[in-house]
Order: sequence, then C-alpha cells, then structure tokens
Amino acid sequence: MGKIIAIANQKGGVGKTTTSVNLAASLGVLEKKVLLIDADPQANATSGLGIDVESVENGTYQLLEHTTAAKDAIVATESPNLDIIPAHIDLVAIEIELVDKDQREYMLKKAINSLKEEYDYILIDCAPSLGLLTLNALTAADSVIIPIQCEYFALEGLGKLLNTIKSVQKIHNPELDIEGLLLTMYDSRLRLSNQVVEEVQKHFNDMVFKTIIQRNIRLSEAPSFGESIINYDASSKGATNYLNLAHEIIKKN
Repeated sequence: MGKIIAIANQKGGVGKTTTSVNLAASLGVLEKKVLLIDADPQANATSGLGIDVESVENGTYQLLEHTTAAKDAIVATESPNLDIIPAHIDLVAIEIELVDKDQREYMLKKAINSLKEEYDYILIDCAPSLGLLTLNALTAADSVIIPIQCEYFALEGLGKLLNTIKSVQKIHNPELDIEGLLLTMYDSRLRLSNQVVEEVQKHFNDMVFKTIIQRNIRLSEAPSFGESIINYDASSKGATNYLNLAHEIIKKN
C-alpha cells in the first residue's frame, strides 16, 4: 500500500517543486516505485522532468474533472522508477470549475485512490496557495512535507498553513499527518541561515527533518535541462541532500 505525501507551502519560492522532483527521483533511485502528481498550474515539475507542457492532453486537470482515469494520465519519465501525472496551464481554471461541485475537496482523492496499490510513494507538488487545489492535495494525502526557506520571514505564513492543515484534519482528512518540516536553501556561511535553523528546530523539535537542503548551483541548473538533480549531477551536494532525505523518509515509514 503506497503512501501519499503532499509537498505544500502557500509561500512561493521555498523549494516545493525542487523538493517534489528531486525527492521523487531519489526515492526512485532507491528502488521505490514513485508517482509524482503535478498539482501546480505553473507545471514546473512537469517541465523539470523533461516533459513538454504544451503537449499534455491528459493531466491533473482532466483527473480533477474526472474526465480521464488516473491510469490514462500517467507518463513515464527518464528517471528510474518514476512516473508523473503532468500539469498544463489549463489547471488554473480548476479552482473556479470546482467551486459549486459536490464534495469538491475530494476530487483528487477519488481519482487517485486506486493507484495506492501500484506505487510505494505518490508525491503531490502543490500550488503556492491555500486554494481548492491545495485542499484537494491535503485531503488526498496521508502526510505533508512543508519546505521552509532558511531566510528572513521563513516562519511567516507557517502558522496559517498549520491552521489550514488542522482544519483539513478536522473536516476532511483526520488521518493527515505532518511528515516533517524541511529546511531548504541553507547557506552555512550566513548567520541568518543558521539562526533560522536554530529557531525552527527549537520551535518544532522532532517535526524537523535531520536532512537540510543546502543552496547548490547544480540544483538550480537541473530544471532548465529537464532533469532531476540525480540525472543531472549525481555527485553534487544537492543530489546527496535529496538522497539523504529519501533515506530518512523510507526509514521513518
């Protein structure tokens, strides 16, 4: 039985997509069967794995509309053991289209439930908002990873996200767990980076992953080549960080 993990934070630029793509690829390399669902209208996870966004005919949008079966939206990637359900810019419209639907928060859950048998991990890359798309992801997920940037204002907005998670637990998904807080974009030379790490660890204790994702040029270059960091440069610091994170998650589960 697979585990569904949403990667969410309503703040943009905190490393959600980077984490979704590279954690998925790392779990795949460690011989886990992985599905990545791109639930962000920017479709960066889709292009980051070398898929032409314009050519996507069956993706997350059709899945949420229930006009296509989940298995028909799956695309294999170049990365070992990793499949993706891609996104297209048309996903932007889904928030409006779902508004007056019955059980609108459960559309994704219903669509992907049957896939839990097929994969060890299903990761959902969420949009940088707390709208219906993210609510669907949190309702479908078993747990959530929250990336936090090691920068000023890192904790701003975190309270809001944790409140959203609490209300999803209360109303839609009592089983939802916090997989962990992930510190990203860490630069050991900066005093601020170190302060943020200390503060987050002090506040949240065991909820914080031991693995910290460091700032890494190779990591930011990889998406423009349509590759995960594992395919792009397996010896880089970024690849090591994400492999460590994958090990940590496997061990925890």
